[in-house]
Amino acid sequence: MSEQSLSATWQKPIEEFMAYLRYEKQYSPHTLTQYQTQLRLAAQFFAPHCQSWLSVSSDLIRRFSMHLRTKQYNPRSINLKLSCIRSLYKFLKTKQADGYDLRDPAAGQKGPKFQKPLPKNLDVDQMMQLLDIDDEDALAVRDKAMMELMYSSGLRISELVNTNIHDIREGEIRVLGKGSKERVVPVGSKALDAIAAWLQVRPLFALDGEIAMFVSKRKTRISTRHVRARMKEWGIKQGISANVHPHKLRHSFASHLLESSGDLRGIQEMLGHSSLSATQVYTHVDFQHLAKVYDQSHPRAKQKKP
Repeated sequence: MSEQSLSATWQKPIEEFMAYLRYEKQYSPHTLTQYQTQLRLAAQFFAPHCQSWLSVSSDLIRRFSMHLRTKQYNPRSINLKLSCIRSLYKFLKTKQADGYDLRDPAAGQKGPKFQKPLPKNLDVDQMMQLLDIDDEDALAVRDKAMMELMYSSGLRISELVNTNIHDIREGEIRVLGKGSKERVVPVGSKALDAIAAWLQVRPLFALDGEIAMFVSKRKTRISTRHVRARMKEWGIKQGISANVHPHKLRHSFASHLLESSGDLRGIQEMLGHSSLSATQVYTHVDFQHLAKVYDQSHPRAKQKKP
């Protein structure tokens, strides 16, 4: 079944959902494309068996999942597709007042289990080496400020590029994270010094009235793609053996902070994770460190065996 042959009963709910994600949830263009692609793929499978999204059964969704397995889709890809379907039905349930009479056939539908790869971080020595930039070039000053801020406060790349000048004050940064959830995170002294140095040369690039903290030579807010490219370049320049990218700096922030504090709940809040389980996977808890803390701190651990 070609994409062009999807009827309005299938296509209209997808379009309404895309508008909701774009204008109300403010999802990125990349995420919107992912949702649309996955939902159209599902609709093409469902359409020969029923009339619309409203008549899809739980059994049909299970058949779709099995179909994907027979086509050798990996577990992560299958879970992504099922997650998009669940999200669509949650949205459609809110539309019942607009004529949708819906039971949710995707509720409780789970994909195959898979082992999430643990993210890798730079160790402390590598981070110090990366940030040891002694270059007075204005763009180098900007790049150092960006990397210092990401490592200091554990920002996502989208949060970094969306930072405005007024977001940083009194040693803290106000961050607008996923789902437009706001959080306040401390900014370390090294990052504040690097940002102050950048603000001295920022007028070379920023137009009057520009509120973006980080701008490019085009005199506009820097893009995520540009940030990734610049960090990769600095990793090579600074002699870092591992590939340097923004997510690795965020993960290094979390890992190093966890090793020092053991405060998983606090790190969850600083990262902007909605659940503690996400933080546990993300930081791949240093169990040896936590075991040492336990042995030194827990009353029962201190007791000697008879």
